[in-house]
Amino acid sequence: MQRGFLKPFSDTKYHIPDFQRASQSIRGRKEAFNKRHSSLRGVIERSFGVWKKKWVILRDMPTYPFKKQVKIVVATMALHNYIRRHPSRDDPEFNVCDEDQSYIPPEAYEYRIGQSLIDNEGDMTNHEAEDGEGAEEMIQLREQITSTLVNEMN
Repeated sequence: MQRGFLKPFSDTKYHIPDFQRASQSIRGRKEAFNKRHSSLRGVIERSFGVWKKKWVILRDMPTYPFKKQVKIVVATMALHNYIRRHPSRDDPEFNVCDEDQSYIPPEAYEYRIGQSLIDNEGDMTNHEAEDGEGAEEMIQLREQITSTLVNEMN
């Protein structure tokens, strides 16, 4: 946990398939947060996968200065938003994702993005990192979000 990074609760189930096997049941506030966090992560991974499929420059970013790389990413996001907001424009890559909410393009898995540590390492070893600067603020934010989710469920 650190400023700008809101990690899930580590002592409860997290991945959407875990919830699907348990008949979508949510037990407790931590699972409520983790399910939403995991769902949001899937949306983000699908988006990056489609961007990387659509704009190859994102997969194989040349050695431009960092500021130029940021501009390239922002430009592709703007193009993406333009295409998505205009129904006359067809976006076949995102159509696949719209039809299957669990589909994640293979491009999203480059550089180990989208894979759990268990999938990558083949074991259940705890790979927790120490909390960084701003961790306490993020813990408070996570608690606020969790309380709001639990209140919405009731």
